[in-house]
Amino acid sequence: MKQVTIYTDGSARGNPGPGGYGIVMLHEAADGISHKKELSQGYRLTTNNRMELLAVIVGLEALRMPCDVVLYSDSQYVVKAIADRWLDGWVARGWKTAGKKPVKNIDLWQRLMPLLARHHVDFRWVRGHAGNDYNERCDELATRAADDAATQIADEKFEAIYKSAQ
Repeated sequence: MKQVTIYTDGSARGNPGPGGYGIVMLHEAADGISHKKELSQGYRLTTNNRMELLAVIVGLEALRMPCDVVLYSDSQYVVKAIADRWLDGWVARGWKTAGKKPVKNIDLWQRLMPLLARHHVDFRWVRGHAGNDYNERCDELATRAADDAATQIADEKFEAIYKSAQ
């Protein structure tokens, strides 16, 4: 089975606010050549936890065939939900928390489930801004995507003000 290393990061400006994610994927091809792929995307209104989760999902969705994946994330929300078996508890309780409220971001967690069944994923938490080059690159991509979304909102607000002044 192909082995892939994925680094992810999410960012949001405010909570909720404009946000984005960044992904760096590393793998070695059959010819022995190492490959790196970068992905990022911005959203006009979101939260940091949704961006962290979406980064993981999009990274795994980008894999065309089942893979052995080592996934590094600085999101305790994502990694602890898997490593500390919160996810198992949510599924067992019908996607309810201990207070019987629906799990936040249930749409994304449910989107992640088939990917976890398809790939063997070893989640590893890394301290944010710990000097890991790939994690830093993900942060840079996520921040740029969030800033692009913030610029889009600012442009739209300016346009609305400009039009109303005419």
